[in-house]
Amino acid sequence: MTERPYDDDQQFRTSSEERRRARKKSGGALEYLIILLVSFALVFGFVRPFIMEAFWIPSGSMIPTLEIGDRVLVNKFIYRFTEPSRGDIIVFRSVDNRDEDLIKRVVGLSGDKIAVRRGKLFVNGDPQKEPYTNKQLPDRSFYARTTVPKGHVFVMGDNRGNSADSRVFGPLPKKNIEGEAFLRFWPPDRIGVL
Repeated sequence: MTERPYDDDQQFRTSSEERRRARKKSGGALEYLIILLVSFALVFGFVRPFIMEAFWIPSGSMIPTLEIGDRVLVNKFIYRFTEPSRGDIIVFRSVDNRDEDLIKRVVGLSGDKIAVRRGKLFVNGDPQKEPYTNKQLPDRSFYARTTVPKGHVFVMGDNRGNSADSRVFGPLPKKNIEGEAFLRFWPPDRIGVL
């Protein structure tokens, strides 16, 4: 009986497929870690600052559209290509130099004449139909007619009786706008497009 070297024996040979699988197993954890790091870098380094961000609603100024504690997704990219429209719900930096984000609805654009009489919004002299406002806490306020300057929008909360908005701080410079809220994703029973 002749002896064959063990490396010639079929039971000790590994196919190229088996060697590939062995390399894959050992490199799998490292590969997963690299993918995870790249994903975090993309989300927090690019997506969050420039494309989309989640925001938490801290006050009742947008009731009934948005409740305290709701969470919304904000498209931070949209106003690089389009202008805000009446009815958009926007997130913006506070105008009074506080490092704070606010959320309100755009009700007036540059050149519009805005007035509020006994809680009723008038844009360019026409009363507005606003089914989204809070009917449980009606607004009875007055705001003298004003023209929205160029490069600004006029914003108001849907809960008009309890909202510090452009009636308080004046027309909002467009440069303060961070993006448009487009989706409520929390709580689960209130998920929906805004």
